[in-house]
Amino acid sequence: MIQCLPSRRAALKTILAGSAATWIFKSRAFAASSCEDHVVRLAGVIRPDTLNPFATWSMAWPTIFTYDFLVGVDAQRHPDRKGFASEWSVADDNLTWTFKIWPGMKWSDGRPATAKDTAFTYNYLRESMGRPDELNVGWNNTGGLDNVASITALDDETLQMVTKAPTRWPADNYIMIVPEHIWKNISYADARGTFRNDAPLVGSGPMIVSEFKQGQFARLTPNQYFRAGPPAIAGMVINIFDSADPVAQGLKSGSFDYAYGLTASQSAELAKDPAIVVGESHIEQRDYLAFNTLSGQGAGSTKALQDPAFRDAIGYAIDQKAIVDRAKRGHADPGVGLVMPVATDYYSDLSDIKRHFDLAEAARRLDAAGYRDRNGDGVREDKEGNSFHLELLTANGAPNVEIPAAVVQLIAGWLGQIGIPVSITQLDGGGLNARTAAPANGGGGWDLVVANTWLSTTPYDILGMGSSNGTQNTAYWSNEKFDKLAAEANVTVDLKKTKDLVDQAARLIYAEAPYIILCYPFLLEARRKDCFEGWGTQDMVSQWGYFPLDRLRPV
Repeated sequence: MIQCLPSRRAALKTILAGSAATWIFKSRAFAASSCEDHVVRLAGVIRPDTLNPFATWSMAWPTIFTYDFLVGVDAQRHPDRKGFASEWSVADDNLTWTFKIWPGMKWSDGRPATAKDTAFTYNYLRESMGRPDELNVGWNNTGGLDNVASITALDDETLQMVTKAPTRWPADNYIMIVPEHIWKNISYADARGTFRNDAPLVGSGPMIVSEFKQGQFARLTPNQYFRAGPPAIAGMVINIFDSADPVAQGLKSGSFDYAYGLTASQSAELAKDPAIVVGESHIEQRDYLAFNTLSGQGAGSTKALQDPAFRDAIGYAIDQKAIVDRAKRGHADPGVGLVMPVATDYYSDLSDIKRHFDLAEAARRLDAAGYRDRNGDGVREDKEGNSFHLELLTANGAPNVEIPAAVVQLIAGWLGQIGIPVSITQLDGGGLNARTAAPANGGGGWDLVVANTWLSTTPYDILGMGSSNGTQNTAYWSNEKFDKLAAEANVTVDLKKTKDLVDQAARLIYAEAPYIILCYPFLLEARRKDCFEGWGTQDMVSQWGYFPLDRLRPV
């Protein structure tokens, strides 16, 4: 067995001396951390701002280790990773779903955890619908519940969900199940706003958030009432950073057991260390270039952005393979359409309609569409002969797997080569969200955006980027036929029929090109070998559940 360092904290502090991260050593999260204390230490570039799943999207880590989904993503991909329900089925009418809850399950405070809690969680959301304080802003939100007719706890171990039309949403949704006795007196206004759900939490997962310091760390302790028995580890600390440098350095020094969100160069360097295992996980993230397609309030600087022919031509000027090879160093799949490769039930490479990188072809298509260089200065004019200059927005750092600056630089360079000048505006995450919000909420007025999205592989999430009535549609694109296809996919249970609907929608939006999908990045992660065993392989730590914290054990 490889011997761990006598003082991980001292090693990391030496490495980071003088850096912007040294303030964190005042945190209790960095108390002496050797293998002997059996506390697992994770680190990543994450930004949880509250522990309230009804108020924000950013709290998945750490709360995903404390709260169960009813079914969720992991339970459908891995038969040994179940959530609040041990089994589930849908009746022949494709409307009536039955979920069996684990018998005798308890919350971490010892109170019974039953089907009544699941019914409460969903109905808490449902009953907020249509109100000014509707719960539609956080991870736990009302999306999809408009198609639900009733949710009833038939007994402590049986939940029945009846939908208005066939849909896989009852099993696919990733709403976190919360205890009724904690949340029943929280108003909707507080739940979507000021209520922080401070630690210690009460949950049904294997690890309970017992302490949280925003921007610093989350400390978790084993759930003594976990249905499979308390975990073998003594606890867990999630260390929060703004950049990947201290994350990688801490893993190498021995201060962390697992790190994710690494850069390609960090992964390559860590791979040389015999005490470390590196890996990459295929995830649902899509990096994209979005066009502002609005024609009224919030429109971009030129009408060209509203023209599918202009956007299609730009698609030929984007080299997805170069983005993967040069900017991502091979740690991604080249982008094609809305459907990511990890969504194996729905993915298609669109080989019969896929664009290819060809600057000459891009220029030819721009000429044919009326965007020519009329005065010979190397810069194109629009159809009316007016010059235009596009602003490209991007954000630094999180969320999700970071988009390297080289991606934006490559795009600006390619567009410049075909006579479209581009200036780059880099914002923080909050600034980008504000600029790309709906015009009614103060957004708009930009031209191009490079950003990403990381949701699930359900048709609802896959097609959400093009749905005109959704919150994921950064491009503000609207197409009645696409909306109809997406709506039908959301109320279809048969997988073959759903796949056909998703494919039709994906082809339609590809042709209209409000987005150019740049790549599907991999999550780069690494772990140490010296303190714990029981990690996963490709997904060392699940991004959709608490695996492997329920089965890690000290070496």
